[in-house]
Amino acid sequence: MKMLMNKKNLSTIFTYLFLLLATLISIFPFYWMLVGATNESVDIILGKATIGNALMNNVQKFFEQVDVPLIFWNSAKISIISTVLTLLISSVAGYGFEMFRSRAREVIYNGMLLSLMIPFAALMIPLFITMAKFGIVNTHAAVIIPTIASAFIIFYFRQSTKAFPSELRDAAKVDGLKEWQIFIFIYVPVMKSTFAAALIIVFMATWNSYLWPLIVLQSNEVKTITLVISSLASGYSPDFGVIMVGTILATIPTIIIFFLMQRQFVQGMLGSVK
Repeated sequence: MKMLMNKKNLSTIFTYLFLLLATLISIFPFYWMLVGATNESVDIILGKATIGNALMNNVQKFFEQVDVPLIFWNSAKISIISTVLTLLISSVAGYGFEMFRSRAREVIYNGMLLSLMIPFAALMIPLFITMAKFGIVNTHAAVIIPTIASAFIIFYFRQSTKAFPSELRDAAKVDGLKEWQIFIFIYVPVMKSTFAAALIIVFMATWNSYLWPLIVLQSNEVKTITLVISSLASGYSPDFGVIMVGTILATIPTIIIFFLMQRQFVQGMLGSVK
């Protein structure tokens, strides 16, 4: 019995040590970013991992080199519009795939899931040609439109809809509600955790998007914060302290949204319905 307890305690110790190591590995990049923002570029190159006294100087340089309100407006505009449209279209599609039965339903749905296997690199050229034909290259619309029908988010909503109580839909039909009324007034409130989780996923993905905006956004007036930070890092002698300041500013919106909605995010990812 004593040996069993010792083995259990040893297992617990190793578990906590592993979790502690994983936590340190996860936190270190964020710590390095914060510390780097307070140091000169030379100190960062030399690997200085302690807080310096160059924070205000780096902040001043960043605001001198970058039109901060403009790039934040561009990123926020693209992210908010993309998130709203993606949630609207994907939730309706996920609801429809689960609630309405037909012979073609699974064929269409499986075909949509197969599209997830196509790498984005294979889609960039035809997608760019399409945007050029519509004359919307170098506009925010070119970034927003390809994101609003997300196969993954549709899949996520359909899987979550399986937990939606069918009795509620049947009772609503008995009360005379139409399908769109059931969706808006019953489905959306009941599935709010799912919507919250999807919101965080879509917003963070759109806010941090880099490759496609790099291709279609060509002028400085329409660029997002990720592109601007990348341009700061691509110079002959980049100022890493300034880059770290920009990275911190770019991270703040996603951190705020995640911590405000983390409980709903966990519930939505677990598939709970409340």
